[in-house]
Amino acid sequence: METWFLYVIRCKDNSLYTGITLDVKRRVKEHQSNDRKGSKYLRGKTPLNLVLKRKIGNKSLASKVEAHVKKLPKFKKELLVNGKIKIKEIIEQVG
Repeated sequence: METWFLYVIRCKDNSLYTGITLDVKRRVKEHQSNDRKGSKYLRGKTPLNLVLKRKIGNKSLASKVEAHVKKLPKFKKELLVNGKIKIKEIIEQVG
């Protein structure tokens, strides 16, 4: 079984971008390259800094966690990035 990861990237404008992938290193590199494989949202927002990477599990759960995190207000995303909210808590809510 493949292991999916949730990742959060901080942009130069201090916004936070959330995504899921099997290979975080590859995905961040795609985002930084500003090519078609990267997110349109991140184009022109470099430098990008990976601020969170968490192992989630299967794709279904990762998608649910991603959707939940994307809906959080920025201050709660910051709490997640700073370890004040644990990814386990989110998994329990969506799982």
